[in-house]
Amino acid sequence: MKGSLTQSMSWLHTWCGLLLGWVLFAIFLTGTLAVFDKEISWWMQPELTDQGQSSAAAANVAQRWLMEHHADETNWNISLPTERSPDLGVSVGERRRGGSGGTHLDPLTGETVEARETIGGNFFFHFHYTLHMPRLLGIWVVGFAAMAMLVALISGIIIHKKIFKEFFTFRPAKGQRSWLDGHNASAVLLLPFHLMITYTGLAIFFLIYMPAAVDALYGGDRQAYFREAQPARAVAQAPLGAGRDSKPVQAQAAPLLPLSEIVTHAEAHYGAGMIGGLAVSNPGRANAQVTARPVLGNRIELTKGEGMVFNGVTGELIQAPEPSRTSQLTQRVMAGLHFAQFGGYPMRWLYFICGLVSCAMIATGLVLYTVKQRKQAKANAQFLRMVESLNVAVVAGLSLACVALLWSNRLLPAELANRQDWELRLFFGIWALSWLHARARKPLLAWREQLFAAAALAMALPLLDLMTTNAALDGIRLSVLAAVFAMGLLSGWTAWKIPAVVAARKSRQASLNHPVPGVSS
Repeated sequence: MKGSLTQSMSWLHTWCGLLLGWVLFAIFLTGTLAVFDKEISWWMQPELTDQGQSSAAAANVAQRWLMEHHADETNWNISLPTERSPDLGVSVGERRRGGSGGTHLDPLTGETVEARETIGGNFFFHFHYTLHMPRLLGIWVVGFAAMAMLVALISGIIIHKKIFKEFFTFRPAKGQRSWLDGHNASAVLLLPFHLMITYTGLAIFFLIYMPAAVDALYGGDRQAYFREAQPARAVAQAPLGAGRDSKPVQAQAAPLLPLSEIVTHAEAHYGAGMIGGLAVSNPGRANAQVTARPVLGNRIELTKGEGMVFNGVTGELIQAPEPSRTSQLTQRVMAGLHFAQFGGYPMRWLYFICGLVSCAMIATGLVLYTVKQRKQAKANAQFLRMVESLNVAVVAGLSLACVALLWSNRLLPAELANRQDWELRLFFGIWALSWLHARARKPLLAWREQLFAAAALAMALPLLDLMTTNAALDGIRLSVLAAVFAMGLLSGWTAWKIPAVVAARKSRQASLNHPVPGVSS
């Protein structure tokens, strides 16, 4: 790494991008898909239907069902229909422990709906920040990759002194020059987005990466920090009239207020249609409480864990959400920026497109390395072959595995035991096979075949959906199918263009080796 600053930064940019580029592509691709995680989950459970029921009316339907089937439970959890997820779900048990399983209800009739088990779009969300590793280990690996991304971004800015001029320069069918132009243009176009999304991703887990400040202020008691940061949750979990040293008292029976009234009161604060769920403690008792939680995305500040606590018998407001302190507000705004928790669907589509362009930036950087190495006589052939196969498996193979996951959701029997595990097996199995295929085939053939396979599966998904389900194609499901079809067209176009790019490069190389007489180079 000796030489000028530019040479040192170039070395740093190359190796940070190469060694962590494969991980970063997986993080960015699954993060891009996770922008529409709820919509993907809705598509992957075709048994559910959008009945157009309001949140208040659906809350009463859920209340009647829970009173009939779980009147003796001390905790009810209700997931209300929202714009992004129009289903009604109920569960019992403590919410922070996941309850004892959930049940889907028809929002109009209250009848149970047997929806197929699926990992849903939530898989992409969790993979985005854990890589399907144990949670803490995955967070650390992703955090390390995010730091490498910041290093690559900053070193890239230093390398390209004429960065804005290069943004307007693109020379197609020029081999290495074209890959570099595409890499630079995509990087410069979304440089603010790349810096924002990487830094805010690190800020989300600041307590894990930098716990010293909180440990010093709260004497190592993390729960004390969370109790102070989220007082509404602490109030909701504490029984009425009970002191710290008092024993729990069995409250007298009292009718629970219709939950539609609680939803109406909460919507007066958050806005119509902005209540995503209810948590009811001690239903049917005088000390009943109802916590109304807003839909994530009603404002730029991430409101996860926030809620309004009401008396379940009288409807009196017990605890309203307090304004966030400056430090807490800063962290919540950063988290909201990362998760696109503002601006509705226009902002989500903008994040989705930016995510795809970011994937293209990382992919072109990985390919650019191999293109440059092929021109060097001292290049290690075995190492280059390994890099090329990993490029194919991570970029084309992961894309193929994601589409195959959607196919498995339709092809696996709905009543199959451990169905979620089978979806996971097929996803990782296809991904592993893509690497074996990339090792067995020549790089260019592997690229074309896997991209064409991903394109074919993506473009045929609407037909598969039509043949395997009788679900009504509402706006959400149509949007998912249209987006997958468009991505299939993009993959097919890329695979179709590969031979033309290679042919142009070979022709140009031949002309350099055998110049035409009388024509100066």
